[in-house]
Amino acid sequence: MPTKRFGARYGRKPKTKLKKIEKQQSGHHKCPECLKISVKRQALGIWHCKKCGVTFAGKAYTL
Repeated sequence: MPTKRFGARYGRKPKTKLKKIEKQQSGHHKCPECLKISVKRQALGIWHCKKCGVTFAGKAYTL
């Protein structure tokens, strides 16, 4: 579980929300150009498609 790094601090709800967000941002997403599931997050709001090479801006954690 990625939230074990916090130990007994912060409570259950914030850790559950963080786990959901981190799972979304680290996964692959659908490219708006080529429609393949090959988009990865490079930085906060910067997304890159490995298939067609398009780099574009989006939301911070999801497209």
